[in-house]
Amino acid sequence: MAKRGGFPGGAMPGNMNNIMKQAQRMQKQMEEKSKEFEDKEWEATSGGGAVTVKVSGKKEIVSVKLSPEAVDPDDIEMLEDLIVAAVNEALRKMEDENAAMMQQLTGGLGGLGGLF
Repeated sequence: MAKRGGFPGGAMPGNMNNIMKQAQRMQKQMEEKSKEFEDKEWEATSGGGAVTVKVSGKKEIVSVKLSPEAVDPDDIEMLEDLIVAAVNEALRKMEDENAAMMQQLTGGLGGLGGLF
């Protein structure tokens, strides 16, 4: 009676074994890069340097610095807008670098036969 499914002889073909090793290497690299990324910080300013914001790779605001000129009690809305703009720019920089890092790590996936 013939066996159904599986690989002949019960062993994985060499090519599949190589694919699994490559996937494991890539997973390890991604874990290492992810840890490095979380520890990194990005900075952005708005209002010509009136507001400076730093964010981490964990998507957390690390610091906000305001120049005295940015603090006008009669125009709180402007300060709020400057903070939002600086935070969004810092997060955009972080996301752009993350996307580039992922592209670099996964760029060789064509050799995996479209598994990922």
